[in-house]
Amino acid sequence: MNREGRAQGSHYESLAADWLQARGLTLLERNYHCRRGEIDLILLDGDCICFVEVKYRSGSAFGGARYSITRAKQQRLLLAIEHYLERHPRHRQRPQRIDALLLQQRGNDIDCDWIRDAIQASGF
Repeated sequence: MNREGRAQGSHYESLAADWLQARGLTLLERNYHCRRGEIDLILLDGDCICFVEVKYRSGSAFGGARYSITRAKQQRLLLAIEHYLERHPRHRQRPQRIDALLLQQRGNDIDCDWIRDAIQASGF
């Protein structure tokens, strides 16, 4: 990904983090990277640790943001989560879930669709 793409991704991840924090979640980490993959956002929702995949799309072509979380992306995300939990064993005992926050441009606004337990949700 080029510098402009990373900057845009960082912008939308910041919007997503702010949006989730406004709903009571506590941000633990952003952009957790390892050789296995990456996790966009890691937050606490009460006692539950939430790993959040953020996807932005400017339009709904090709199904929009929902369909950009492919099976391969899910597998890389699961490997990154495993790595994170190996490095942060205190979180291993917490309830865990994988969410998706889908950002879709609608005119001058951005719609947010928060899917809890996205990996198990139908359509993923």
